[in-house]
Amino acid sequence: MTNPPPAIGLRVPTEEDAYAWHRAFDDPEVMEFLGGKSAERSVYEEMTARQRRHDAEHGFCFWTLTDARGEVLGFTGAQPWPHDWSPAVGQIEIGWRLTRAAWGRGYVTAAARETLERVRAAGVEEVVALVDAANHRSSAVARRLGMGEPEEFRTPSGRAAYCYRLKL
Repeated sequence: MTNPPPAIGLRVPTEEDAYAWHRAFDDPEVMEFLGGKSAERSVYEEMTARQRRHDAEHGFCFWTLTDARGEVLGFTGAQPWPHDWSPAVGQIEIGWRLTRAAWGRGYVTAAARETLERVRAAGVEEVVALVDAANHRSSAVARRLGMGEPEEFRTPSGRAAYCYRLKL
């Protein structure tokens, strides 16, 4: 018997969420596959502003993920791939990042499934997920979502990574 998915909320990130994201991700374990270091708060201020623009323009973004009590756990959502490298160029990327305390509780899978429904409703026909090859937890989420066999590529820093795809 499987447990029901946890209750979650997804909302367009607010200016205040930049502070919550900064606190949630100020952890070397959370940032292990993203350079290993915490980012400055200004990075999250710019990121939350960009996500508000994405939502206004596309109807989706990296939404702030909350638990049933409204506590910020991180983000989950989708955005146009913002870089000029990887197999994701020109694609819609689905992604997630959670505070360490929320790992292993089903939040990402539940939120990613809700994301897939929302981007499908917005007319997106395919999404990609880019995952560091050593990030087994995120690869497991991609597989739970039904994403196909990944394409391997190298990041600009030379790290091995996977590009998972899913037709919606």
